[in-house]
Amino acid sequence: MAVAVDLWETIAQEAADESQLWAEALKPEPEREPVFSRLGEERYAVGLETIYEGYLLHYGLPRLFSPVDEDTALLLGDYLYAHGLVRIAATGDLDAVAALAELISACAALRAEGEPGDGDAWVGCVRRLGGDPDAATVARSLSAHADRVG
Repeated sequence: MAVAVDLWETIAQEAADESQLWAEALKPEPEREPVFSRLGEERYAVGLETIYEGYLLHYGLPRLFSPVDEDTALLLGDYLYAHGLVRIAATGDLDAVAALAELISACAALRAEGEPGDGDAWVGCVRRLGGDPDAATVARSLSAHADRVG
Protein backbone atom coordinates (compact mmCIF):
# COMPACT_ATOMS: atom_id res chain seq x y z
CA MET A 1 0.00 0.00 0.00
CA ALA A 2 2.91 2.38 0.63
CA VAL A 3 3.80 2.26 -3.07
CA ALA A 4 0.29 3.51 -3.98
CA VAL A 5 0.56 6.38 -1.51
CA ASP A 6 3.96 7.32 -2.95
CA LEU A 7 2.46 7.25 -6.46
CA TRP A 8 -0.22 9.81 -5.54
CA GLU A 9 2.15 11.95 -3.51
CA THR A 10 4.64 11.92 -6.38
CA ILE A 11 2.08 13.05 -8.95
CA ALA A 12 0.71 15.77 -6.65
CA GLN A 13 4.10 17.04 -5.47
CA GLU A 14 5.66 17.18 -8.92
CA ALA A 15 2.69 19.14 -10.26
CA ALA A 16 2.74 21.51 -7.28
CA ASP A 17 6.48 22.03 -7.72
CA GLU A 18 5.92 22.87 -11.39
CA SER A 19 3.27 25.56 -10.87
CA GLN A 20 1.49 27.41 -8.09
CA LEU A 21 -1.66 27.10 -10.22
CA TRP A 22 -1.39 23.30 -10.10
CA ALA A 23 -0.69 23.43 -6.35
CA GLU A 24 -3.86 25.46 -5.83
CA ALA A 25 -5.84 22.92 -7.88
CA LEU A 26 -4.95 20.00 -5.59
CA LYS A 27 -7.92 18.52 -3.76
CA PRO A 28 -7.66 18.72 0.03
CA GLU A 29 -8.95 15.14 0.22
CA PRO A 30 -7.70 13.40 -2.95
CA GLU A 31 -8.94 10.01 -4.04
CA ARG A 32 -6.19 7.45 -4.36
CA GLU A 33 -7.71 4.80 -6.55
CA PRO A 34 -5.48 3.35 -9.24
CA VAL A 35 -7.43 2.53 -12.36
CA PHE A 36 -5.22 1.22 -15.15
CA SER A 37 -1.82 0.99 -13.45
CA ARG A 38 -3.04 -2.04 -11.50
CA LEU A 39 -3.12 -3.91 -14.82
CA GLY A 40 0.51 -3.47 -15.75
CA GLU A 41 4.12 -3.38 -14.71
CA GLU A 42 5.00 -1.31 -11.64
CA ARG A 43 7.72 0.60 -13.51
CA TYR A 44 5.02 2.33 -15.56
CA ALA A 45 2.60 3.04 -12.68
CA VAL A 46 3.42 6.68 -11.93
CA GLY A 47 3.61 7.66 -15.59
CA LEU A 48 0.43 5.78 -16.47
CA GLU A 49 -1.61 7.24 -13.60
CA THR A 50 -0.21 10.72 -14.34
CA ILE A 51 -1.43 10.43 -17.93
CA TYR A 52 -4.76 9.00 -16.77
CA GLU A 53 -5.24 11.90 -14.33
CA GLY A 54 -4.67 14.24 -17.29
CA TYR A 55 -7.31 12.28 -19.21
CA LEU A 56 -9.74 12.67 -16.33
CA LEU A 57 -9.14 16.41 -16.24
CA HIS A 58 -10.13 16.55 -19.90
CA TYR A 59 -13.04 14.08 -19.89
CA GLY A 60 -14.07 12.95 -16.43
CA LEU A 61 -13.79 13.22 -12.68
CA PRO A 62 -10.17 13.70 -11.57
CA ARG A 63 -8.93 12.10 -8.39
CA LEU A 64 -6.21 14.52 -7.27
CA PHE A 65 -7.15 17.87 -8.72
CA SER A 66 -10.11 20.23 -8.71
CA PRO A 67 -9.22 23.20 -10.94
CA VAL A 68 -11.15 26.44 -10.65
CA ASP A 69 -12.33 26.45 -14.27
CA GLU A 70 -12.35 24.48 -17.53
CA ASP A 71 -9.39 26.36 -19.01
CA THR A 72 -7.22 25.49 -16.02
CA ALA A 73 -8.43 21.88 -16.18
CA LEU A 74 -7.47 21.65 -19.85
CA LEU A 75 -4.01 23.13 -19.27
CA LEU A 76 -3.36 20.94 -16.23
CA GLY A 77 -4.53 17.90 -18.18
CA ASP A 78 -2.10 18.74 -20.98
CA TYR A 79 0.70 19.22 -18.45
CA LEU A 80 -0.03 15.81 -16.90
CA TYR A 81 -0.09 14.14 -20.33
CA ALA A 82 3.34 15.57 -21.10
CA HIS A 83 4.76 14.88 -17.65
CA GLY A 84 3.48 11.31 -17.70
CA LEU A 85 5.13 10.73 -21.08
CA VAL A 86 8.39 12.12 -19.66
CA ARG A 87 8.12 9.66 -16.77
CA ILE A 88 7.53 6.78 -19.18
CA ALA A 89 10.47 7.94 -21.32
CA ALA A 90 12.65 7.83 -18.20
CA THR A 91 12.15 4.04 -18.13
CA GLY A 92 14.09 3.92 -21.40
CA ASP A 93 11.21 2.19 -23.20
CA LEU A 94 10.49 4.38 -26.21
CA ASP A 95 7.95 1.87 -27.53
CA ALA A 96 5.96 2.53 -24.34
CA VAL A 97 6.09 6.28 -25.01
CA ALA A 98 4.79 5.67 -28.53
CA ALA A 99 2.02 3.37 -27.25
CA LEU A 100 0.84 5.96 -24.75
CA ALA A 101 1.01 8.82 -27.25
CA GLU A 102 -1.10 6.73 -29.62
CA LEU A 103 -3.53 6.00 -26.76
CA ILE A 104 -3.95 9.71 -25.99
CA SER A 105 -4.62 10.40 -29.67
CA ALA A 106 -7.01 7.46 -30.11
CA CYS A 107 -9.00 8.37 -27.01
CA ALA A 108 -9.26 12.01 -28.06
CA ALA A 109 -10.63 10.85 -31.42
CA LEU A 110 -13.16 8.55 -29.72
CA ARG A 111 -14.29 11.40 -27.47
CA ALA A 112 -14.54 13.84 -30.38
CA GLU A 113 -16.72 11.39 -32.30
CA GLY A 114 -18.79 10.47 -29.23
CA GLU A 115 -17.79 6.85 -29.68
CA PRO A 116 -17.38 4.27 -26.89
CA GLY A 117 -14.29 2.18 -26.34
CA ASP A 118 -11.86 4.39 -24.49
CA GLY A 119 -11.67 1.97 -21.54
CA ASP A 120 -10.84 -0.89 -23.88
CA ALA A 121 -8.18 1.30 -25.50
CA TRP A 122 -6.57 1.87 -22.09
CA VAL A 123 -6.60 -1.86 -21.35
CA GLY A 124 -5.12 -2.62 -24.77
CA CYS A 125 -2.35 -0.09 -24.21
CA VAL A 126 -1.44 -1.55 -20.82
CA ARG A 127 -1.28 -4.98 -22.43
CA ARG A 128 0.97 -3.53 -25.12
CA LEU A 129 3.23 -2.35 -22.29
CA GLY A 130 3.58 -5.92 -21.08
CA GLY A 131 0.68 -6.15 -18.65
CA ASP A 132 -1.12 -9.48 -18.46
CA PRO A 133 -4.05 -8.83 -16.12
CA ASP A 134 -6.69 -11.37 -15.25
CA ALA A 135 -10.31 -10.82 -16.32
CA ALA A 136 -11.49 -9.81 -12.83
CA THR A 137 -8.84 -7.07 -12.53
CA VAL A 138 -9.67 -5.78 -16.01
CA ALA A 139 -13.38 -5.70 -15.12
CA ARG A 140 -12.61 -3.77 -11.91
CA SER A 141 -10.51 -1.24 -13.82
CA LEU A 142 -13.16 -0.79 -16.52
CA SER A 143 -15.83 -0.29 -13.86
CA ALA A 144 -13.72 2.33 -12.06
CA HIS A 145 -13.07 4.02 -15.40
CA ALA A 146 -16.78 4.09 -16.27
CA ASP A 147 -17.52 5.68 -12.87
CA ARG A 148 -15.01 8.43 -13.67
CA VAL A 149 -15.90 9.22 -17.28
CA GLY A 150 -19.53 8.16 -17.52
